[in-house]
Amino acid sequence: MSLPRSWRFRKRIRTEIDPDEILLDAQNPADFDRDRFEGRMEQPLTRRSFFFAGCLLAFLSLILVARAGQLQIAEGATYAKQATDNQLEQKVIVADRGTIVDRNGVPLAYNERASITDEFAQRKYSAFRGVSNIVGYVKPPAKDSSGTYYREVFQGVDGVEEAYNSDLSGVNGEKLSETNARGQVVSESTEKPPQSGQKITLSVDANVTQGFYDTIAKIAQQSGFHGAAGVVMNVQTGEILAMTTYPEYDSQSLTDGDTAAINALNQNHDLPFLNRAIDGLYSPGSIVKPVMAVAGLTEGVINENTQIVSTGSISVPNPYDKAHPSVFKDWRVNGVMTVRDALAVSSDVFFYEVGGGYQSQPGIGIDKIDTYLRLFGFGTTTGLANFTQPSGVISSIAWKEANFPGDPWRLGDTYHTAIGQYGTQITPLQAVREAAAIANSGKLLTPTLIASSTPQFTQLNLPEQNFEIAREGMRQGVVSGIAGAVKFDFVHVAAKTGTAQVGVNNEYQNSWMIGFWPYENPKYAYAIVMEKGPAGTSIESPTAAGQFFMWLQANAPQYLQ
Repeated sequence: MSLPRSWRFRKRIRTEIDPDEILLDAQNPADFDRDRFEGRMEQPLTRRSFFFAGCLLAFLSLILVARAGQLQIAEGATYAKQATDNQLEQKVIVADRGTIVDRNGVPLAYNERASITDEFAQRKYSAFRGVSNIVGYVKPPAKDSSGTYYREVFQGVDGVEEAYNSDLSGVNGEKLSETNARGQVVSESTEKPPQSGQKITLSVDANVTQGFYDTIAKIAQQSGFHGAAGVVMNVQTGEILAMTTYPEYDSQSLTDGDTAAINALNQNHDLPFLNRAIDGLYSPGSIVKPVMAVAGLTEGVINENTQIVSTGSISVPNPYDKAHPSVFKDWRVNGVMTVRDALAVSSDVFFYEVGGGYQSQPGIGIDKIDTYLRLFGFGTTTGLANFTQPSGVISSIAWKEANFPGDPWRLGDTYHTAIGQYGTQITPLQAVREAAAIANSGKLLTPTLIASSTPQFTQLNLPEQNFEIAREGMRQGVVSGIAGAVKFDFVHVAAKTGTAQVGVNNEYQNSWMIGFWPYENPKYAYAIVMEKGPAGTSIESPTAAGQFFMWLQANAPQYLQ
């Protein structure tokens, strides 16, 4: 049986109404259970909500677009390079600098890290006084504002730090660093480890050098000298046991870049940066007389028994004014003298005549004076390895022609040169070579600051007897002459003093003493110069030398044996 067509139509179009098709009521009836989601199922968003959401999205999009434009366009090249550079970078590993120690292994310059995070070890210096100008100082590695090293190594500036910079520097290492886009290190690996610099063992005794410095500094301060220097050298090896200069600088302050300390040093008119022992030039005065004695004996113008009389002066006819002869004074009336006596009392008249001649006494002449002074190391550098130094000046005919054109050489110039005056200038290091050559009978040593160095020297082929006579005269000067400041029972010293007038009106003086000990079997030679003290002062280099020997007896007697 089939249903009517109208019924089939109505049956086909009648379907269930889904919940989401129900019209929303303005308000739920009271009996709807809200916890079971009865009643209103959703609420449509207002147009205002859509407006604010759209504005927010648009604003954020603009920020992103602007930032992307800045990174990609405005600063794109910069960030691209930075990104490339930051990916893999080779970094320097600064090598530890070699240490510097004295002959006893005492550290004078060494390395120290405040923490394990330091990029490199800091250079540190001992607190010993008197050694700074020997050791020197350094400029440490430094970076620019971007963090890139513009100085990748410690650079020695003075002293041993400069002279042996290549040995002390070592070789820097390298490490490869990987960084992210923010410059943060992601990983590191060492490609080449650094090689530390060599250890340098000096021949100097730091304690003795400090005692030497304290002695000459005290005398300089007491007597008004503007500077001073001293050297002690082994007469067989050339090793420098002590070398110091006053005033000195502080190595640590200069290395650390202490502005206040550096300004004070620069304003000091007494030149604390000048290493007077190596670079200071001074008129030697009478300390050249032992050389003149050897020269006169060797050339035969005197023998050990030749007698010359000093009545206090000699007079030489003046070819330009016969009524007014030229007078050359001795420092006192010294009477009849042999060469030993003349060295002991430091007679000027005796050596005027040995140098230039007088009446029946022949002299060796200025050319021979020049020859012998050069034989003993004056007028040339000492050969101290890796140190630049002045050669000094020897008064000569050629020197006068170059400096005083048109003024001929005169006999008086020869006289003054024979006693270490006129234009002659030497360094304390040259003076100690002279003293050592007298002590060891003509072995002109090349000084060294390095311990256990192979001795280097030039042998002066002069008669042994002539050196012996000079030594006897220097010893006589201590026992009964003018060098009595170093007369001791605990060590026998031979010495020669010297004084040179300086200043426009000779208002200042430089005071010298050279010598060696022990007299019977010389081991060490010394030279001391006190610079630019008031003329006539009585506390000078001999006083400093005497106090230094007493310091040695109390603190380092092993060096007096």
